[in-house]
Parts: sequence; C-alpha cells; structure tokens
Amino acid sequence: MKYIVVALKPEAQAIVEKFKLKKSKLDGYTLFTNDEIKLIISGMGIENARLATQTLINHFDICDEDVYINIGICGASHNYAIGELIACGGVLYNGLEQRFDAEKPLICCVREAVSDEDKELVDMESYGFYDAVVHNPAIKKFHIYKVVSDHFEPKKVTKERTKELITDALKGANSAI
Repeated sequence: MKYIVVALKPEAQAIVEKFKLKKSKLDGYTLFTNDEIKLIISGMGIENARLATQTLINHFDICDEDVYINIGICGASHNYAIGELIACGGVLYNGLEQRFDAEKPLICCVREAVSDEDKELVDMESYGFYDAVVHNPAIKKFHIYKVVSDHFEPKKVTKERTKELITDALKGANSAI
C-alpha cells in the first residue's frame, strides 16, 4: 500500500484524478483510496502534517512493502525549474538536519511562507511527515517529493497552478508514486 500525505486539496486533486481514488473520511480528515493507495489531506503546516501522517499510521496495519509518501509543492531557488519534481534526501528544521539519503537535496521546513532566497528548497510540511514516520520502526520505506511551485514568491501560487504542477510532475513519476 502507498500512504500519501498532501497538505492541499489541489495537490490531492491531481493524484485523485490520475489514480481514480474514492473519497471518504478518517477521523475528520478527507481520505481518498483505491486498492493500492490511501491519500490524506493534512492541511498546511508541520503539526497538521504530523497529525495526519500519524492518523494513517494508527488506523492501518503496516507491512514491509508499505511506502509512506509526502508530496506537495515547495518554494525553491533559481537553481530549480518551476515544475521540477524533487526527491528530497533530508529535512532541515530549526537548525537540525535530518538526512535519510545523502545523494538527494535537503529541504528546509518552515512555519510560514518565506520570500527570501537564502535557502535552496522550502516547504511547510516535510518535517511533520518525517517526524511521524521516522518514529515508527514498522515503517521501512518513506519518501518526500516536492514540486517547485515558485522561486520564493508564494503569493503567486494559485490552486489551479498547484494542481497543474502536480499533474505534470506525476506524468513522469509513475515508478515513484
């Protein structure tokens, strides 16, 4: 089973349409499922991502083949193209670096949108997701994928553009997601 955590409805819509997921509820969260995927919408922020991820962990038995995935949009420096899909190799939060794949870039998780370019990749949920999965020894596989939505111009990000970016990124990511 693939357990997917997204923050925003437009991020979810792209995945729901591609994999024909059915809508339901789980402890107050919107959940979309089929025989291979369970997707939960967490809402924005570290705590929301942590709680939604933990809700999936608490409600479904974990087996070795299961994969937990956080996917969503992120701000990035001009080193990354708008629409580029990034497989993250670690999370930087409150000055602490949590690496799980040294070959992949680090994403900085912040509590509010930033518009300065002193970081390479920035989002608002990755640490919450990471914190939930890493503290459960039954979870053997997890990934953080981000799609570059802007170059530190969060006010330019729209719902429509978010869905479009995730949809386009999924076209080339079948084996990952």
